[in-house]
Amino acid sequence: MERRDFIEIAQKVFQEEILELQAIASRINDSFIDAVEAIYSTQGKLVIVGVGKSAHIANKIVATLNSTGTPSQFLHASEAIHGDLGLLQKEDVVICISKSGNTPEITYLAPILKQYSSCLIGLTANLKSELAKNSDIVLDVNVSKEACLVNLAPTSSTTAQLVMGDALAVALMRMRQFKSEDFAKYHPGGALGKRLLWTVENIVDANKRPYVSPDSSIIDVINSLTSGKHGITVVLENDKILGVVTDGDLRRMLLKYQDFSALTAKDIATMSPKTINKDEKARVALDTLRQNSIGQLVVVDENNNYFGILDIHSILNEGIE
Repeated sequence: MERRDFIEIAQKVFQEEILELQAIASRINDSFIDAVEAIYSTQGKLVIVGVGKSAHIANKIVATLNSTGTPSQFLHASEAIHGDLGLLQKEDVVICISKSGNTPEITYLAPILKQYSSCLIGLTANLKSELAKNSDIVLDVNVSKEACLVNLAPTSSTTAQLVMGDALAVALMRMRQFKSEDFAKYHPGGALGKRLLWTVENIVDANKRPYVSPDSSIIDVINSLTSGKHGITVVLENDKILGVVTDGDLRRMLLKYQDFSALTAKDIATMSPKTINKDEKARVALDTLRQNSIGQLVVVDENNNYFGILDIHSILNEGIE
């Protein structure tokens, strides 16, 4: 085979699976609505059952649903008939995933799942299968062929199962009016959680609050800038924020004045600086910094008192973009 042949194989797999998904999408009917409403209105949890490759798909769907506000649990079909059925309660809704709907485990288990739950949803490619016959609601994920070269390995069929699970999750998100703030509750870790949840206060070191008085000498200003390590110090008068002095202000001073021995902080300060409340989201602070093409913000508390300095690098170092 030529190297180019592998690209053509990959493209063909994508194209074939896309065609199968489009065909399934065109067949979606009121059964999908019924499934969404049954899951949404359940007083229990959602249990998703599978075996073989369908079990892997079931686990992924469970993860997606749990992270988008629909409590779900995976139940392996083989383990179910050996004791794990105990997790199932009468108020639960069950989704059973099986391409054929006629594997030995599913054939044996389907009527039991129907009896032990409030609703059994069959996600299958075989609408005449034992799973379909026992289901209260059937979701059709039939594919005309697998994308595999010998039409045997689950490829198009498992993709169809996965996408149907995604469709259910997204529809349920709409039903629940699920927002990014809700998503953040289930993703508190990592850069995503920080972006959605962290406030300015989570990043700012309130113990490092460099400041000078309006009449402070330039030497005092330089010392304050050095101690703060953010290239900025705040000019305070009676605890009120008058302005800031930055490294840039010092450079402009050196270009403008040959002798700065008589200058004070108020002579070179930038007055009325940009501020942000410590309770504001860090991502909002980042947007403010970028929109104003500045590197720091003065952070204030609920009483507009000086709380600290927020540096753009401190935000970016936390992985917040």
